[in-house]
Amino acid sequence: MRKRIQFFGPAILTLLAALPVSAHVGSPDVFYEGKAGPYPLFVSVRVPQVIPGVAEIQIRSESKDVRAIRVVPLRLAGPGSNLPPTPDLATQSKDDPQFFTASLWLMESGALQVRVQVDGAQGQGEVSVPVPSSAQRTLPMQKPLAGLLLALTLLLALGAVSIVGGIVREGTLEGGAAPDDARNRRAHRAMVVAAILVTVLLFLGRAWWGSDAADFQRRVDFFKPPAAALTLVDGHRLEIRVAPSDTGAERQDLRTPPRLRLSDVIPDHGHLMHLFLLRVPDLDAMWHLHPEMAGGDAFAVDLPDMPAGRYQVFADVVDPRGFPWTLVGTVDLPQISGKPLAGDDSMWSGASLATTAAKSTTVPLPDGGQIVWQRPPGPLKAGAPFEFTFEVQDKDGRPVQDLEPYMGMAGHAEFVRADLSVFAHVHPAGSVSMAALDLAQAGLAGETGAAQSSMAMPMSEGGPLPPEVRFPYGFPQPGEYRIFVQIKRAGRVETGVFDAHVE
Repeated sequence: MRKRIQFFGPAILTLLAALPVSAHVGSPDVFYEGKAGPYPLFVSVRVPQVIPGVAEIQIRSESKDVRAIRVVPLRLAGPGSNLPPTPDLATQSKDDPQFFTASLWLMESGALQVRVQVDGAQGQGEVSVPVPSSAQRTLPMQKPLAGLLLALTLLLALGAVSIVGGIVREGTLEGGAAPDDARNRRAHRAMVVAAILVTVLLFLGRAWWGSDAADFQRRVDFFKPPAAALTLVDGHRLEIRVAPSDTGAERQDLRTPPRLRLSDVIPDHGHLMHLFLLRVPDLDAMWHLHPEMAGGDAFAVDLPDMPAGRYQVFADVVDPRGFPWTLVGTVDLPQISGKPLAGDDSMWSGASLATTAAKSTTVPLPDGGQIVWQRPPGPLKAGAPFEFTFEVQDKDGRPVQDLEPYMGMAGHAEFVRADLSVFAHVHPAGSVSMAALDLAQAGLAGETGAAQSSMAMPMSEGGPLPPEVRFPYGFPQPGEYRIFVQIKRAGRVETGVFDAHVE
């Protein structure tokens, strides 16, 4: 899709504090671009704030010959992942026949998938889009509704007590006889007993309500980004662990499993962990590193040369179920004299976000080339899916011919809000993790006997990649953002940085 798509001794240095949303911090919605058989699709899934809840699905087909699209949610892996219910028919827009919408109930938290089935002139196609499903917050009851329910509860309680008194006082009277003093006294005692029982029932109901609300809040907290403990060893080696409160060591209810074990994570883009360190508050430097397992449920990485300062840390991993997690926090580092960057590791340094005078669409590269953001006219709107297109040019302004896959993709991008409340690691297939996408497509292959393409990386056989790199994504909220675009040329990872104001 070439144009923008928009439609509705070791010293522990610090303990990371959890942020309110997991899996791409502050950016819970899912964006995916790929093929369902012969049909290229752009899929966005707006996940509900609470679970169970309704997810809003939007699908744009690049092909004009799609007749119908059906969608169905199911687990990503394990029991139920190969037993989809009857799919729902998406609604085709009357004004734009290539645009489809649907609403799906997500009934449980965890690693889910939305299976998209396409029927068109070229036959049928199918693709599964991983969806990390989790309740993001507890919705408060509106005060007018709370007042109404309280009034009705009191009315019912008083009515129940009055009915008991009436039954005891007048239940066995004959004709129009009036109750005597003895009956009135018995009725009074019965009403007192009934009032006590009703009060006890109300307190038990309140306790049940509070227990249920606390259980829901625990489910909300379960999927928040885990805190992590960072330890600097020998002045240059950084160790990363899940903080003790998240490992299960301090849990009161031992039946509740720990949220994340680093020893269980699975590879994503060829690495078990993607570690990002951003110098704050200016966001004027960024390192993208890949720690290795260090034993004892920990990861470690030998840091390269780094100036002293405070760094925001985001560490992306994927658990065995296919659910992505991001460990977050800050760390104060001294001057690091480390090893040179190698392999897929990379860094960038440049101007501060706060001092950037203009939102440039062209940024230079170290070899004299440049990356050009093919930004469409008009403002960027929060909550709307876009396709971000970047062209890599040589020093003469011509499209490059030496673009190489970077960790199996045409490129990677990191979208960071200035206040650090949003961080999303995105690639040409979208915001989904490749490990989860592989699990989803493996499930399809097991059912249909033919695997679907999970890579959104246009690649000519025996030749270089096209000079354009595209990323499907949507800003979750207004504000100032910094976009890090990473590509690989002639064996070297290069980073271009763009700033954007989102309304």
